[in-house]
Amino acid sequence: MPVIDELMRAFERGDLAQMNALTSDDLDLRIDHYRDETDVAWQRCANRGELHALLGRLATEVFPKGTHILSLETEELIGGWTMTALRQRFFYAVRGREVVSQTWIIAHESYGRCDYFRETVATIEDVQAG
Repeated sequence: MPVIDELMRAFERGDLAQMNALTSDDLDLRIDHYRDETDVAWQRCANRGELHALLGRLATEVFPKGTHILSLETEELIGGWTMTALRQRFFYAVRGREVVSQTWIIAHESYGRCDYFRETVATIEDVQAG
């Protein structure tokens, strides 16, 4: 299983110890949003210490009730690179409601640890009450 899949499952569980084991000390991470007005300038880090701060802020401002992965499909590319399609459902604190989002992640792993992570949130759709 690609490291990115393990990392995303650890994130879903809120398993910080496992996330530490799956990321390099110099993890280069950034999350962008496609055509969204949300300020995501703070959603980046350059090392594991900054990752911990980022995860803390994500837990309160974006995922206060956690997340549920609906689908996770990773294609392994060449030289440790992967391309992942992630679909998840969560209570989005920014909107104050349940949403489903589709994201794309380009990641790189070396020696069993993720050292590069670029996520583009492509869509965030409100879940309709029904």
